Amino acid sequence: MTVIARRLAGHLARGLVMILVVATISFFIVNAIPGDPVAARYEKLLEQGMSPEAALQATKVMYGFMPSGSMWQQYLDYMGGLVTLDLGTSLTRPGQTVVSVLAEATKWTLLPVLIGTLLSFLVGVVLGVYAAIKRTGKLGDALAISGSLLHGIPQYILAMLLVVIFATLIPILPPDSPVDILFEPGFNAGYIGSLAEHAVLPVLTYALSAYGGWILAMKSSVVTVLGDDFILAAELRGMKRSIIFRYIARNAILPLFTILALSLGLLLGGAVFIEKIFNYPGLGLLLIDSIQLRDYGLMSGAFLLITAAVIVANIVADLFYTVIDPRVRSGEEAR
Repeated sequence: MTVIARRLAGHLARGLVMILVVATISFFIVNAIPGDPVAARYEKLLEQGMSPEAALQATKVMYGFMPSGSMWQQYLDYMGGLVTLDLGTSLTRPGQTVVSVLAEATKWTLLPVLIGTLLSFLVGVVLGVYAAIKRTGKLGDALAISGSLLHGIPQYILAMLLVVIFATLIPILPPDSPVDILFEPGFNAGYIGSLAEHAVLPVLTYALSAYGGWILAMKSSVVTVLGDDFILAAELRGMKRSIIFRYIARNAILPLFTILALSLGLLLGGAVFIEKIFNYPGLGLLLIDSIQLRDYGLMSGAFLLITAAVIVANIVADLFYTVIDPRVRSGEEAR
């Protein structure tokens, strides 16, 4: 078995265990909430005139497990539904399954997060290299200061500043909602243009909030690589500066790929404040609403999805690092 296949098998096994642990914790948290929301829903359905059998079945549909029998039986019922991706029905969105609601919300989160993170990564990496090479000059200082300032501003503050600037003082961008309701949804220029226009501020917020971390991390990594022996040897042999520059950038960027994959997984659930401010119907806003409205099935489903995203990001980061860095593969093969 190859190095990558062995690592993938190990990661998948650990990831599955972690998802099961989070699902277990979510189940018992719902059951431990004061007042027992499952039993309360069952009693309410009885008061509305349902028979006990119908009320039990309706509650199972809502929560993904029967509110009768022992806790162990309920747990097994819940985990069986999880295997078939049956997480119940949303309490606040009648007729919609938890899985379908999560899929719709994730669709709105993924695109701004991906574009904003990749944009900040590319700009931060390039400028981080220059900040390290020119660290004794004014350009290096200016780039490092810009990174430190943006890295220190909380996301929600940055989002509100952008709204004030580009939606109030210079009203050129819409402040909230994902699309103008005047356009009919579909593959047409008006609707797509409205989507792009409304996504500018969220994407810009993601990009600016992450830019500072990338430029500072890349600068630190480049400075470390500059002290390596192979750079000194290349300079002594008279190698062209452009070639040395490529060597520096390629070796310094390796650790950042791992951070990039992890940040994409974390951002899936870390967009709460940005989506709240811009009223963007993504996973972060959905999580807040499910907590406020006590939609326990949706809440536990969102936690599970965020956990799965982080686990997948970890697996991708590790495998990607193994592929791009031959030193990791040779180290594994030597063992």
